[in-house]
Amino acid sequence: MPGNQKPEPFVLTGNFDGQDLSNDCTVYLPENGKTSKDDVLNFPAFKDWLKRLLYNLQRQEDEAHEFHSNKYRLTEIDVQAADWFTKTRLGFLKIQAKVENGAGESLPGAVFLRGGSVGILLILEAYDPKDPQRRFEQQTIVTIQPRIASGSLALAEIPAGMLDGKGDFAGKAADELKEEVGIEIKEDDLFDMSKLATEQIPTYPWAKGKTPGPLSESIENSMYPSAGGCDEFLPLMLCQKRLTVEHMEKLDGKKTGLRKEGERIRLRLVPLKDLWKEGGRDAKALAALALYESLKREGWVPSMPTKPDA
Repeated sequence: MPGNQKPEPFVLTGNFDGQDLSNDCTVYLPENGKTSKDDVLNFPAFKDWLKRLLYNLQRQEDEAHEFHSNKYRLTEIDVQAADWFTKTRLGFLKIQAKVENGAGESLPGAVFLRGGSVGILLILEAYDPKDPQRRFEQQTIVTIQPRIASGSLALAEIPAGMLDGKGDFAGKAADELKEEVGIEIKEDDLFDMSKLATEQIPTYPWAKGKTPGPLSESIENSMYPSAGGCDEFLPLMLCQKRLTVEHMEKLDGKKTGLRKEGERIRLRLVPLKDLWKEGGRDAKALAALALYESLKREGWVPSMPTKPDA
């Protein structure tokens, strides 16, 4: 598409990827002409967000829904900006969605679309082969790296990474631990704390005193770090490892990350009991720690491995 040609809007009507539209929805593309209709419609974060929103808007047809008497409708999506990671890989979209009811009341619709990420609480315990009975204080790994959005060049976080839209949470978490920490794990080593905590807690938009309908909303079994303006969801995983003292010493201060993608990561070992302070600026760390302590209190956390990795 020519760079200076203002693109024409297009209309979504009838059905979008299996979800019914109760009315037409006009979609406006960025004025610079560099992002096409197909780019937007094929962007996994846009597809997932729109499918979920349409599904949940349809729940208003149930008489028990809080908004049944004056339903909200999606009538317009203004794609204001697109950020491309490469010439062929779309990274983020900034959109303004118009969602309003028959009385002209609207809901805040500014959304930064980026898709899901995964965060990993990695708990390590040292093992001394010369003294197998010796017990060590549990440690966790934080990554120290520049985060320009925060204005920091050395923000402490638990390991994390963007999902690829395929829904393979455990596989992506394993990849991130290899890239950021240098530890290779099997997917079976990962424990999805978010799923266990939330999968039996649906979101029910039913009015008080009404009999709930048979279906709850569509929502991820994950933590939403900034639901007021961003679609990002974060399944929080637990990985527990026993490593030799020598291996643990090599991890502390190790430099890692994919340099070609601009990653400059330094690892730091932190006592698990101090993570609430050392990772206190990282929402992922605080949420993961709260989940871990709550699940442990309920007796649902797997035991630490008794043998070290080879």
